[in-house]
Amino acid sequence: QVQLVESGGGLAQAGGSLRLSCAASRRTAGMYAMGWFRQTPGKEREFVAGIDWTGSTSYADSVKGRFTISRDNAKNTVSLQMNSLKPEDTAVYYCARDGLLSQIISGSVAYWGQGTQVTVSS
Repeated sequence: QVQLVESGGGLAQAGGSLRLSCAASRRTAGMYAMGWFRQTPGKEREFVAGIDWTGSTSYADSVKGRFTISRDNAKNTVSLQMNSLKPEDTAVYYCARDGLLSQIISGSVAYWGQGTQVTVSS
């Protein structure tokens, strides 16, 4: 069983930045993709960004140009640098891991983190 632990959430002002990190509990053989989702009350969890083992990335249109996803395969970590934050970015952010980037994008994910709150004030 893989456990994902997020960190780095918190409060930021509009226009500010936050960096989220996610660490996997143990190294597993093979290639896999990781990503970030977010969810606000009453809404479905939505895809934010994903990255596969080669470093190929995908972003939701709402965060393109503002958020950057990266990974460190040696450390089993993935990060999300969030710049130019907007109040509408306020949500609980979840780390995700699965085999393919396409699975991450579709939300068909095997492993989820527990979530970390990001609040952006106007």
